[in-house]
Amino acid sequence: MQNTTYSFPRKMAAWGVHVFTSLGMVAGLLAIVAISRGQFREATLWLVVGQLIDGFDGTLARWVQVGKVLPHISGKTIDMVIDFANYALIPAYFLYASGLIGAPWHGIAAGVILLASALYYGKDGMISEDYYFIGFPVMWNLVVFYLYFVLHLPAAVNFGLVLFFALLHFVPLKFAYPSRATRLRWLTFPLGALWIFLAAAILWIYPSTSSWLNGTALAILGYFGFMAVRDTFIKPQRR
Repeated sequence: MQNTTYSFPRKMAAWGVHVFTSLGMVAGLLAIVAISRGQFREATLWLVVGQLIDGFDGTLARWVQVGKVLPHISGKTIDMVIDFANYALIPAYFLYASGLIGAPWHGIAAGVILLASALYYGKDGMISEDYYFIGFPVMWNLVVFYLYFVLHLPAAVNFGLVLFFALLHFVPLKFAYPSRATRLRWLTFPLGALWIFLAAAILWIYPSTSSWLNGTALAILGYFGFMAVRDTFIKPQRR
């Protein structure tokens, strides 16, 4: 098999993609610092920055073909390490420190998040061949965002929801990855992008609230929940 030598600019572009991906961990660190200071809006903004990086780095990696240019550097591994930090570990700390659940249950809830997320990452078939997450994906940043900024529920209900979503990791529902959705992509991808802007708006006006913004954010969440059931149990018709 013939080895391919890539130009210096091509290699630098590939390294640049890996550095861009790794900036997600820097955003995560800044979120931890903000949480430790009780600045939960700022922490969530940094987690949104990390999510934006995670949303774009895959497209850049495919465009630059980093796997071919730098075959000995695993962008997938880098991405998984950062994802576990930003989508599980830091949201667990957020939940622990934010007062959403009182002591000692806040520690139990944070532990449940980390244990369930670690087990989910370890199971085979986490992502299907047609780019669906099998089981609720490790997106605890999304859960704590809704609990803290949108829903304002009693602590006992928050604890129950943590248990519910932890169990949902292991229920074989097919959750769409917005940028790679195969069914109703024309709607799923724009709604996923719209959610980012809604989240930013909700954070911008905090501590004020908007029933319109919160209602729209909940409606988008309901759409993805409905699509998970639909994509799991209703097979597409062959033409």
